[in-house]
Amino acid sequence: MARKAGRILGETAEESRVRSEAARPSSGPRPDPVEEVWIFEGEVEVGSAARRPGTPAAPLARRGGDEAALPSDVVNEIAGAVGRDRAPRIAERLGAAAGAYARDRYEDAFRITRRLADLVPESSAVRELHGLTCYRLGRWRDAVRHLTAAADLAGEDMSQVPVLMDCHRAQGHHRKVAELWDVLRQSSPGADVLVEGRLVLASTLAERGDLTGAIALLTEAGAARDLRRPADRHLRQWYLLADLSERAGDVPRARVLFERVADADPGLADAAQRLGALGKPARSRVVGRRSDTTLGDLARAARSSGRSPGRR
Repeated sequence: MARKAGRILGETAEESRVRSEAARPSSGPRPDPVEEVWIFEGEVEVGSAARRPGTPAAPLARRGGDEAALPSDVVNEIAGAVGRDRAPRIAERLGAAAGAYARDRYEDAFRITRRLADLVPESSAVRELHGLTCYRLGRWRDAVRHLTAAADLAGEDMSQVPVLMDCHRAQGHHRKVAELWDVLRQSSPGADVLVEGRLVLASTLAERGDLTGAIALLTEAGAARDLRRPADRHLRQWYLLADLSERAGDVPRARVLFERVADADPGLADAAQRLGALGKPARSRVVGRRSDTTLGDLARAARSSGRSPGRR
């Protein structure tokens, strides 16, 4: 599902992955798994340890120019690391990096945060923002190193685990993705964070040719349920299920799911275009009637036939 560069920006893991996804139309896995990154078109928050997943983030304040005003706890963290005399300058540069990140100027943010990570390696906010910036730029190994360090410094915080999963997925580290998913699941995180982790795992399974497993993982968690007032996480689940269903050959079901997404949020990814590309239902069908084949039926049929669908 990207976020505010952690605590500084108030972005969630979902927002963080989503912000990157916004530039890449489809949430589903694509030909080169190393190049694709599910950047929870959810966003990121610098120093996410300051707030728990699922709690609202304070709006990003501006000081004028391109700088972002940092939360007081981040400023205090920096002061504790480098002293009161050096803290203002470090905080100013971190604010500039957060401002660049918020404007999608990731190269600019990277140049600043790389230097800050060397100067203040003990700052979880600095390490997290640098890690998220690396994630946006596809620097998977650096992203993992700094986001892991940020989590260690901040204590038990699961908010960035889906982003870490996605970094490992992009590198083909399928076993590590599964391990992180187990850790995330057992920690009882907020709903948004848990969904993002599940989406990454489903994407990983699909990339490995296990469309059946990917579909089952999502449907067994209730991801296919039709809702009157869906949240963003529900739309993202529908989108991926639509993508997987189309690839598995269940065009009617894919059409239903893409239609749900397009109706709820016409601007989300390329749902409307993909719905149009699937065409209208056959004339013999009653308008608005859903496919008789459910996603659960698809998964069971694939299991019984021993079919292991490959990449589209």
